[in-house]
Amino acid sequence: MSNPLDKPKLPEEQRSPFATSPLERGAERFARSIGSPMSLLVHTFLFVGIFTLSFFGFSFDQILLLLTTLVSLEAIYLAIFIQMTVNRQAKDITEVHEHIEDIREDVEDISEDIEGIQENVEEIGEDVEGIQKEVEEIGDDVEDIQKDVDGIQEDVEDIGEEERKEKDEKAETDRKLEKIEILVQSLTEEIKSLRKQ
Repeated sequence: MSNPLDKPKLPEEQRSPFATSPLERGAERFARSIGSPMSLLVHTFLFVGIFTLSFFGFSFDQILLLLTTLVSLEAIYLAIFIQMTVNRQAKDITEVHEHIEDIREDVEDISEDIEGIQENVEEIGEDVEGIQKEVEEIGDDVEDIQKDVDGIQEDVEDIGEEERKEKDEKAETDRKLEKIEILVQSLTEEIKSLRKQ
Protein backbone atom coordinates (compact mmCIF):
# COMPACT_ATOMS: atom_id res chain seq x y z
CA MET A 1 0.00 0.00 0.00
CA SER A 2 1.43 3.38 -1.00
CA ASN A 3 1.97 6.24 1.41
CA PRO A 4 -0.62 9.01 0.87
CA LEU A 5 2.10 11.57 1.58
CA ASP A 6 4.17 10.30 -1.36
CA LYS A 7 4.39 12.69 -4.26
CA PRO A 8 3.02 11.18 -7.42
CA LYS A 9 5.67 10.32 -9.96
CA LEU A 10 5.51 12.65 -12.89
CA PRO A 11 6.85 12.04 -16.36
CA GLU A 12 10.13 13.83 -17.01
CA GLU A 13 8.49 16.44 -19.24
CA GLN A 14 5.98 17.34 -16.48
CA ARG A 15 8.57 17.89 -13.79
CA SER A 16 9.82 21.31 -12.87
CA PRO A 17 11.27 23.15 -15.87
CA PHE A 18 13.65 24.99 -13.51
CA ALA A 19 15.64 21.88 -12.48
CA THR A 20 17.95 22.05 -15.48
CA SER A 21 21.24 20.57 -14.35
CA PRO A 22 21.70 16.80 -13.89
CA LEU A 23 22.62 17.42 -10.24
CA GLU A 24 19.37 19.28 -9.62
CA ARG A 25 17.36 16.58 -11.39
CA GLY A 26 19.20 13.91 -9.40
CA ALA A 27 18.56 15.79 -6.14
CA GLU A 28 14.88 16.06 -7.01
CA ARG A 29 14.62 12.32 -7.75
CA PHE A 30 16.61 11.43 -4.61
CA ALA A 31 14.50 13.67 -2.33
CA ARG A 32 11.34 12.23 -3.86
CA SER A 33 12.56 8.64 -3.41
CA ILE A 34 13.48 9.14 0.28
CA GLY A 35 9.83 9.34 1.27
CA SER A 36 8.85 6.16 -0.54
CA PRO A 37 8.06 2.72 0.96
CA MET A 38 11.04 1.33 -0.95
CA SER A 39 13.34 3.73 0.93
CA LEU A 40 11.90 2.50 4.22
CA LEU A 41 12.64 -1.10 3.24
CA VAL A 42 16.18 -0.28 2.07
CA HIS A 43 17.00 1.59 5.29
CA THR A 44 15.53 -1.19 7.41
CA PHE A 45 17.63 -3.85 5.65
CA LEU A 46 20.71 -1.60 5.81
CA PHE A 47 20.40 -1.02 9.55
CA VAL A 48 19.75 -4.70 10.20
CA GLY A 49 22.68 -5.56 7.93
CA ILE A 50 25.02 -3.25 9.83
CA PHE A 51 24.18 -4.96 13.09
CA THR A 52 24.95 -8.33 11.47
CA LEU A 53 28.57 -7.15 11.20
CA SER A 54 28.96 -8.34 14.80
CA PHE A 55 29.00 -11.89 13.37
CA PHE A 56 32.02 -10.96 11.26
CA GLY A 57 34.16 -9.92 14.21
CA PHE A 58 33.30 -6.22 14.45
CA SER A 59 32.83 -4.89 17.98
CA PHE A 60 29.63 -3.19 19.03
CA ASP A 61 31.47 0.14 19.40
CA GLN A 62 32.81 -0.14 15.83
CA ILE A 63 29.33 -0.96 14.54
CA LEU A 64 27.82 2.04 16.36
CA LEU A 65 30.66 4.26 15.10
CA LEU A 66 30.05 3.08 11.53
CA LEU A 67 26.26 3.41 11.88
CA THR A 68 26.54 6.88 13.45
CA THR A 69 28.94 8.00 10.71
CA LEU A 70 26.69 6.64 7.92
CA VAL A 71 23.55 8.13 9.46
CA SER A 72 25.28 11.49 9.98
CA LEU A 73 26.53 11.54 6.38
CA GLU A 74 23.11 10.52 5.12
CA ALA A 75 21.48 13.25 7.24
CA ILE A 76 23.91 15.84 5.86
CA TYR A 77 23.26 14.81 2.25
CA LEU A 78 19.53 14.55 2.89
CA ALA A 79 19.52 18.06 4.32
CA ILE A 80 21.47 19.32 1.29
CA PHE A 81 19.18 17.55 -1.21
CA ILE A 82 16.05 18.66 0.63
CA GLN A 83 17.33 22.23 0.76
CA MET A 84 18.07 22.10 -2.98
CA THR A 85 14.53 20.86 -3.57
CA VAL A 86 13.13 23.59 -1.31
CA ASN A 87 15.18 26.23 -3.13
CA ARG A 88 13.98 24.94 -6.49
CA GLN A 89 10.37 24.92 -5.30
CA ALA A 90 10.80 28.44 -3.92
CA LYS A 91 12.09 29.48 -7.33
CA ASP A 92 9.12 27.73 -8.94
CA ILE A 93 6.75 29.52 -6.57
CA THR A 94 8.39 32.86 -7.37
CA GLU A 95 8.03 32.20 -11.08
CA VAL A 96 4.40 31.12 -10.60
CA HIS A 97 3.77 34.24 -8.50
CA GLU A 98 5.19 36.39 -11.30
CA HIS A 99 2.98 34.59 -13.79
CA ILE A 100 -0.01 35.12 -11.50
CA GLU A 101 0.83 38.83 -11.28
CA ASP A 102 1.04 39.00 -15.08
CA ILE A 103 -2.27 37.17 -15.35
CA ARG A 104 -3.82 39.52 -12.77
CA GLU A 105 -2.63 42.53 -14.77
CA ASP A 106 -4.01 40.96 -17.94
CA VAL A 107 -7.33 40.32 -16.19
CA GLU A 108 -7.42 43.94 -15.00
CA ASP A 109 -6.69 45.14 -18.54
CA ILE A 110 -9.41 42.86 -19.88
CA SER A 111 -11.81 44.16 -17.20
CA GLU A 112 -11.03 47.73 -18.24
CA ASP A 113 -11.54 46.78 -21.89
CA ILE A 114 -14.85 45.13 -21.01
CA GLU A 115 -15.94 48.25 -19.11
CA GLY A 116 -15.00 50.35 -22.14
CA ILE A 117 -16.93 48.01 -24.41
CA GLN A 118 -19.88 48.15 -22.00
CA GLU A 119 -19.81 51.96 -22.13
CA ASN A 120 -19.62 51.84 -25.94
CA VAL A 121 -22.54 49.42 -26.03
CA GLU A 122 -24.55 51.74 -23.77
CA GLU A 123 -23.69 54.71 -26.01
CA ILE A 124 -24.67 52.69 -29.08
CA GLY A 125 -27.92 51.77 -27.31
CA GLU A 126 -28.61 55.45 -26.64
CA ASP A 127 -27.76 56.29 -30.26
CA VAL A 128 -30.10 53.52 -31.44
CA GLU A 129 -32.87 54.91 -29.22
CA GLY A 130 -32.24 58.40 -30.65
CA ILE A 131 -32.30 57.02 -34.19
CA GLN A 132 -35.50 55.12 -33.36
CA LYS A 133 -37.12 58.34 -32.13
CA GLU A 134 -35.97 60.17 -35.27
CA VAL A 135 -37.34 57.35 -37.43
CA GLU A 136 -40.66 57.59 -35.60
CA GLU A 137 -40.69 61.38 -36.12
CA ILE A 138 -39.86 60.89 -39.80
CA GLY A 139 -42.69 58.34 -39.98
CA ASP A 140 -45.06 60.90 -38.44
CA ASP A 141 -43.83 63.52 -40.91
CA VAL A 142 -44.35 61.07 -43.78
CA GLU A 143 -47.91 60.42 -42.56
CA ASP A 144 -48.55 64.17 -42.39
CA ILE A 145 -47.11 64.61 -45.89
CA GLN A 146 -49.26 61.72 -47.12
CA LYS A 147 -52.33 63.40 -45.64
CA ASP A 148 -51.35 66.67 -47.33
CA VAL A 149 -50.81 64.84 -50.63
CA ASP A 150 -54.20 63.14 -50.25
CA GLY A 151 -55.79 66.54 -49.55
CA ILE A 152 -54.06 68.07 -52.58
CA GLN A 153 -55.19 65.09 -54.66
CA GLU A 154 -58.77 65.61 -53.51
CA ASP A 155 -58.47 69.33 -54.27
CA VAL A 156 -57.11 68.53 -57.74
CA GLU A 157 -59.96 66.08 -58.28
CA ASP A 158 -62.45 68.69 -57.06
CA ILE A 159 -60.91 71.30 -59.38
CA GLY A 160 -61.03 68.85 -62.26
CA GLU A 161 -64.66 68.04 -61.45
CA GLU A 162 -65.54 71.74 -61.36
CA GLU A 163 -63.73 72.31 -64.66
CA ARG A 164 -65.65 69.41 -66.19
CA LYS A 165 -68.89 70.82 -64.84
CA GLU A 166 -68.02 74.25 -66.24
CA LYS A 167 -67.14 72.70 -69.61
CA ASP A 168 -70.35 70.70 -69.57
CA GLU A 169 -72.36 73.82 -68.65
CA LYS A 170 -70.59 75.82 -71.37
CA ALA A 171 -71.23 73.08 -73.89
CA GLU A 172 -74.88 72.97 -72.82
CA THR A 173 -75.08 76.75 -73.12
CA ASP A 174 -73.46 76.60 -76.56
CA ARG A 175 -75.99 73.97 -77.65
CA LYS A 176 -78.86 76.08 -76.36
CA LEU A 177 -77.46 79.12 -78.17
CA GLU A 178 -77.16 77.13 -81.36
CA LYS A 179 -80.76 76.00 -80.97
CA ILE A 180 -81.81 79.56 -80.33
CA GLU A 181 -79.89 80.72 -83.44
CA ILE A 182 -81.51 77.98 -85.49
CA LEU A 183 -84.92 78.97 -84.16
CA VAL A 184 -84.20 82.64 -84.83
CA GLN A 185 -83.09 81.83 -88.39
CA SER A 186 -86.15 79.70 -88.97
CA LEU A 187 -88.37 82.42 -87.55
CA THR A 188 -86.63 84.98 -89.72
CA GLU A 189 -87.23 82.87 -92.81
CA GLU A 190 -90.87 82.35 -91.87
CA ILE A 191 -91.29 86.10 -91.38
CA LYS A 192 -89.71 86.72 -94.77
CA SER A 193 -91.94 84.17 -96.36
CA LEU A 194 -95.02 85.70 -94.72
CA ARG A 195 -94.05 89.15 -96.00
CA LYS A 196 -93.80 87.87 -99.48
CA GLN A 197 -97.33 86.61 -99.38
